[in-house]
Amino acid sequence: MKRIILSSALFAAFAIPSVALATNGYFAHGYGMKAKGMGGASTAMTGDTFGGANNPATMVWAGNRLDVGVDLFSPRRSVSRQGSTGFGGIYDGSVDSDSNYFLIPEFGYNRMLGWNMSAGVTVYGNGGMNTDYNGTLAGGAGAPAFAPSCAGAPSNMLFGCGKLGVDLVQLIVAPTFAYKVNPNHSFGISPLFAYQRFKVDGLQAFDELGFTSSPGNTTNKGYDSSTGWGVRVGWYGKLSDTVSLGAAYSSRMRMSPFDKYKGLFAEAGDFDIPENYNFGIAVKATPKLVIAADIMQINYASVRSVANGVTNSLLVIPPAAPNRLGDTNGSGFKWRDQTVLKLGAEYEYRPNLALRAGYNYGKSPVRGDSMDDVTFNILAPGVVEQHLTLGATWTLASKNEVTVSYMHAFKNSVTGPSVTSLLGVGGTETLTMYQNSLGIAYSMKLK
Repeated sequence: MKRIILSSALFAAFAIPSVALATNGYFAHGYGMKAKGMGGASTAMTGDTFGGANNPATMVWAGNRLDVGVDLFSPRRSVSRQGSTGFGGIYDGSVDSDSNYFLIPEFGYNRMLGWNMSAGVTVYGNGGMNTDYNGTLAGGAGAPAFAPSCAGAPSNMLFGCGKLGVDLVQLIVAPTFAYKVNPNHSFGISPLFAYQRFKVDGLQAFDELGFTSSPGNTTNKGYDSSTGWGVRVGWYGKLSDTVSLGAAYSSRMRMSPFDKYKGLFAEAGDFDIPENYNFGIAVKATPKLVIAADIMQINYASVRSVANGVTNSLLVIPPAAPNRLGDTNGSGFKWRDQTVLKLGAEYEYRPNLALRAGYNYGKSPVRGDSMDDVTFNILAPGVVEQHLTLGATWTLASKNEVTVSYMHAFKNSVTGPSVTSLLGVGGTETLTMYQNSLGIAYSMKLK
């Protein structure tokens, strides 16, 4: 059994760095296959070992258990520019991102230490700034002077050369301890250990024209990594036989900088994981039906490399310190804080079959209100808002479980003025995304 647990954990840890998520910003819509089938509602639910990602206090209610699963995730992203006023409109056009399928593993383990204590671990991932635009726009004769030399190759949407894209993934390992203070209330804590991997291609213009504080450390440097830590704490309470509440808080995770990209991200390559917190309620409406609801707050605006406006580094050409790319006030993605509402239902259709459905809404952290909003987010078009989910769990004769879930994120577009207006090109840009995912998990009830 120990060999199975170790193998499952290693599978999750090494597979997650290939994923790409972008549902609630770059957080997943839910963690654990059961939560994913309920729109992500999980703060006051106790049915699996993903408390390290949702609410650590729930782990002491999960029993001796192992959960291993995988999602097939398919985000479809496209960007376009319309109405360019300069250079004959040669930078108008549209392109779709390639790399449309990703496998996303999940892993959780829990062991009871008596009736009122448990120790376990949750392994999960975030990501979502993953794009791969192999198509490019027309360039050549008539191209503006600020476009880099592309040796005859066409320019991309951000006036670099050839392929344009970014890949950011985050792996988080959350060892978890939970304790029941009495038969109805528990508290939990999860130290959070994070690994990030990042690369970007196609931003040559920003380097060649002096927009960066660290020339040569802006683009096309291959993968770089960073590590860091934080903590999540939680409370769970059974107010009655039919009503449960939960709350959890995750601190900002302080990450080491991306040294290869210290000329791109604000604060010399800093890319911390923002603080977030969630509250939830679960109500047993009938003996067979549970209704759950969560509200989650993600404070993207506290991380400069995510929240700074792109015009910070473009209002003056070339900019001066401290407004160059990589400086404290250097350009970011202008992501706003996000409030996410999650609603789910679980129905015991038969003693061995539970059915789930859910809805998840979070207003896009990317808006179209100003010149700061859209252009940089060609790299990271995390604009979906509404998610519909379905799920089911079959309990086998062995008491182990098979769980499936499906998620569809409805197509959403954000349009705003192009920051290239500052460079004499103008026009508007549109980011569009929709998503599907289908997952399966196997859960073992351990002795």
